[in-house]
Amino acid sequence: MAKAGWTWVKTLAPDQKAAIAATCERFIAEKLKPRFRPQIRPMAFNYPIDILGKWRGSKYSFITRYRSGFADNAGEEFDTGFARLDHREESLTDVLFDVMWYRHTGRWWRLYSGVPLEEALHLIEPKRCFSPYELCKQTTL
Repeated sequence: MAKAGWTWVKTLAPDQKAAIAATCERFIAEKLKPRFRPQIRPMAFNYPIDILGKWRGSKYSFITRYRSGFADNAGEEFDTGFARLDHREESLTDVLFDVMWYRHTGRWWRLYSGVPLEEALHLIEPKRCFSPYELCKQTTL
């Protein structure tokens, strides 16, 4: 079995990061929020209240914010990632990303490698495993 190695990647310029973040924020507002949770429904367990995105180094994470409905910590909020775009490299025409999925084991798993931003967003949108509320649906059944 081959050993995992390091790959040097050219860092994104701040203006590139801002443009990518704007595209991702538009995707969240227009596609993810209306599709997965048009309204907040309080529950006795943890329930989702928002979807957001943020940069962490060269990785853009799609995050679900949850609020606790448990009696002992009602109202406390926490964030959990459900998808991530890892900046991989730049080709002559596009900035390429690895599309990552957050597994129940607490580790990120690469599902797609070296795809442009628009294609990465199209890959995230219809997949059930990328649902920001999939964990919530599984725990409330």
